[in-house]
Amino acid sequence: MTIRGKKYRESVKLIDKNKLYPPGEAVALVQKTAYTGFDETVELHLRMGVDSRSADQQVRGVALLPNGLGKQVRVLVFAQGEGVRLASEAKADHVGNDDIIKKIEEGWLEFDITIATPDMMGKVGKLGKILGRKGLMPNPKSGTVVAVNDLPRAIADSRKGRVEFRLDRTSIIHVPIGKKSFEESKLL
Repeated sequence: MTIRGKKYRESVKLIDKNKLYPPGEAVALVQKTAYTGFDETVELHLRMGVDSRSADQQVRGVALLPNGLGKQVRVLVFAQGEGVRLASEAKADHVGNDDIIKKIEEGWLEFDITIATPDMMGKVGKLGKILGRKGLMPNPKSGTVVAVNDLPRAIADSRKGRVEFRLDRTSIIHVPIGKKSFEESKLL
């Protein structure tokens, strides 16, 4: 049996496990029960009730959060030619092609989101074992493989609080929606 701390035990007393809370009350309760010294991330967990093994019942997508995630996102862009200029103007943190690929192969992973142009995917594909395990591999389904002229929009969306969601194997979606320091209206 796990021994819990005093702050944790006090915050658990505020929650009635047999009650379903409407969203407004749930957000207020999140802020009341937060007890750590840092700015906690608030997550949403949705039980979908579908068969995750069935291809026609997959739930996957991307959402732009109106108030962001509350953290600074470091963006890496794989591009060449005109794409390098556009990505630099859109203020991507790291832009490059072969030099960045070599750096990643050596173990560098100081970025949160990876965006690539279609012409670079042949070269980026060899990073699949490294980036795929971390969930950083560019993917057309998630909107991280974009045409050169769409790079500024993709970079801006990534900075604003773009989150990917999809079913896990137990048919639950886990997605962050903000930080505990956000106002209740922003979390809602």
